[in-house]
Amino acid sequence: MREIILASGSKARQKLLKQIGMKFKVALSNAREDDVLKGRCRDFVINNALLKARDVAGRFDSGIVIGADTVVLVGKSIIGKPHSMKDAVRALKVLSRKPQWVYTGVAVIDIDNNRTYTDYEKTKVYMYPLTDKQIKHYFTKISPFDKAGSFDVQGPGSIFIDRIEGCFYNVVGLPLAKLAKIFRKVGIDIF
Repeated sequence: MREIILASGSKARQKLLKQIGMKFKVALSNAREDDVLKGRCRDFVINNALLKARDVAGRFDSGIVIGADTVVLVGKSIIGKPHSMKDAVRALKVLSRKPQWVYTGVAVIDIDNNRTYTDYEKTKVYMYPLTDKQIKHYFTKISPFDKAGSFDVQGPGSIFIDRIEGCFYNVVGLPLAKLAKIFRKVGIDIF
């Protein structure tokens, strides 16, 4: 089995890969991601995932690199990871008032065969309206700074979710079914 390299420090992504029994190593990307949406959101997340994967793939002679990028889209505005607590509170208020789309771009680079595969997933998320008090109390339990949209769908933030239309794992940060389809193209069957 060739070495699999995850170009992400995301604990949620690492947990998902371990959950499906994948053995991998982590190599953090130093790529500068785009942070302004200029076109379609799917192109935005695919491009950022590709930037991360290419940056990491350039450091290895062999293996398969996985890059991913997740953002939350409300209207025409992207809500990524917050830069401050004020930003996190504002983001969660916005998200709890109207449905949002969660987009994740995935890029897989097969270094040995010089091939690159990309795809994306989008999932619609409906949250319950939250009060300022609920948001502030939530942030005493979790740190929002490593989460697109400032909340975790697998932990305490799960109680904010009314319903999800689409891939749950996309909301966590890595659409596993899409990743499995790409892996089949590089000759790896997860099962």
